[in-house]
Amino acid sequence: MNNTTGPGTLLCFEDEEGIARQAADAAGFTLAVIDHHRFPDGEMRLRLPARLPHRAVLWRGLQQPNEKLVQVLLAAQTARRLGAVHLTLVAPYLAYMRQDIEFNPGEAISQRIVGGFLAGLFDAIITIDPHLHRVATLHEAMPVKDAIALSGAPLLADHIATQRRQPLLMGPDEEALQWVAQAAARHGWDHAVCRKTRHGDCDVDIELPDVPVAGRTVVLMDDVASSGHTLARAAVKLRAAGAASVDVAVTHALFAPGAVQLVRSSGVGEIWSTDCISHPSNAVSIVPEVVRSLLGLGSAIG
Repeated sequence: MNNTTGPGTLLCFEDEEGIARQAADAAGFTLAVIDHHRFPDGEMRLRLPARLPHRAVLWRGLQQPNEKLVQVLLAAQTARRLGAVHLTLVAPYLAYMRQDIEFNPGEAISQRIVGGFLAGLFDAIITIDPHLHRVATLHEAMPVKDAIALSGAPLLADHIATQRRQPLLMGPDEEALQWVAQAAARHGWDHAVCRKTRHGDCDVDIELPDVPVAGRTVVLMDDVASSGHTLARAAVKLRAAGAASVDVAVTHALFAPGAVQLVRSSGVGEIWSTDCISHPSNAVSIVPEVVRSLLGLGSAIG
């Protein structure tokens, strides 16, 4: 691996090389793919460039996060040792944000723990639509100097506008209101949210809002699609209420095995997502927004 001493280096792992290269090229960074070896006992060996410039960026999405958090720890501390003074994490998906309080006695407040862990490694973080509810800002969850939360909602809205005429944007639950409202306001569309009652990870009840949907083109919008059960249940209710069509737009296409089939079987037509997570449904790119933030940080660093 060649030494890298340019104005900035963007580090990534092989599975995210495609999107990281797009960002590095657009931002004028040198791309360096971290060499990764797994020993028979499961431990990892990482190898970075032998020297790094003053500024380095690590691109690591934290879906399926447990092993990746160890990768981030090893990569960040090694980058510091090799010369990086200002270190940014680009994590398009940020894990462990949902547990922001102790819902039951004795539970780990994972947002506070993981947020503090990452804040101790990086000077800045850039993420997309972090799953924040009782916490108002990303900085509260992750106390770094520059905590930047971008949104996929406007990007998805612009794509929807090329595909559907005057859609009704619908959140599958009340937590989706922040993204649905933002996307609807961008184009002057109607919007509403369903009410969800969760009985388990894959057991939910959905109550439609008191708005007319018969004959309407409806797009369900949310930050994350994982098991697909919430979207599927909402789509079934919307089709039963007479919606002319139901499509789905999500920022993070996690989609567990079988989830896409479940969603489509509920009457959903198109599924659109950002490329925060690589998936066949990717329709819009986060790269320009991330690069804009990286360049803005560079101006502030000087």
